[in-house]
Amino acid sequence: MNTKIAKYGVKPVTRPKVPATKTLDLRNELGKQIVLSETKLVLRTHAKTFKKLADM
Repeated sequence: MNTKIAKYGVKPVTRPKVPATKTLDLRNELGKQIVLSETKLVLRTHAKTFKKLADM
């Protein structure tokens, strides 16, 4: 990655690793709502793909 950036004249910068500080619990009612909304979004975004898979 750094060689690609240096090719355009931009100085590469090393970034620190940021550890995850929050855990996601999908067992409660809010977690179920997150899963449901993400599922709807994926089905809407990739509707043609799922239709092709269903017809196989």
